[in-house]
Amino acid sequence: MSTDYSLADHIRALLELIRPANIITAFADIIAGFAAAGGIIAFQLDSFTVIPAGLGWLLLSTFGLYGGGVVFNDVFDAELDAEERPERAIPSGKISKSVAILLGSVLLITGVTAAFIVNYTAALLAFGIACFALAYDYWAKHSSVWGPLFMGICRGGNLLLGVAIFPFLLTNLWFLALLPIAYIGGITLISQGEVHGGDQTSGYIGLGLVLLVTGALLLIGLQSSYNTLIALPFVIIFGSLVIPPFLKAALRPEPTLIKKAVKRGVLSLILLNSALAAGFAGWTMGIITVLLLPVSLLTAKLFDVT
Repeated sequence: MSTDYSLADHIRALLELIRPANIITAFADIIAGFAAAGGIIAFQLDSFTVIPAGLGWLLLSTFGLYGGGVVFNDVFDAELDAEERPERAIPSGKISKSVAILLGSVLLITGVTAAFIVNYTAALLAFGIACFALAYDYWAKHSSVWGPLFMGICRGGNLLLGVAIFPFLLTNLWFLALLPIAYIGGITLISQGEVHGGDQTSGYIGLGLVLLVTGALLLIGLQSSYNTLIALPFVIIFGSLVIPPFLKAALRPEPTLIKKAVKRGVLSLILLNSALAAGFAGWTMGIITVLLLPVSLLTAKLFDVT
């Protein structure tokens, strides 16, 4: 590490590497999957929230998986960031590449281990997510086809990781992974132009995927265990927040508009998950998930989400 930076600079750089605001959106994946599987976070009269132990371990798991994945993203991009984003943690010298590799490795191992404590199915999912995340970081993100698909699979797997607290339900709820796969695919497609600008084709495809996911959040109601009426307010808020910036970025694929769309898209993952949580488990679970949004928004003001 460079001796030109203070300890506070190094600590902040470590936090920048793991993208705290994004990790909070990953927590929402777990809660939504847990709710879809029939899980409930209860409240006691003394106002303390009762979080099942298994859910706590899965939240730790996603912290490690997501944090490790984005750390390795910066590790593999270190040379490119030195040219395009020299202020980032590794190219600026605030964090050495070797320290970043160690941090990313510890986080990924923590993610798989925490899932293993819950059950073997969760561990298998966590290991798969880690593998897809590394494959995305190293290779797939450079492809306009494989990049969106691999990143979407990571988020879809993360949602199913929440379901895996009751592993026997995965055979009934596997289709839920298609929502984040499509949604993250749209975000990843449009994000490829956030530095130098994108093209309208990618923008329109990304917008189309967002519209598809918004509609799908209502169509899930065809399944009896999902209450569309309860989910509807969350779906409306989700659509109203994410569709306009994606439309603007599609019409004018400029770096500034694209970055705004990506940021809004990532943070709105919480609203997508809140709609699922509310539809499957009622208002309480939907509101609990939504409450992660202000925390993520506040964190996003302190640390970049892209």
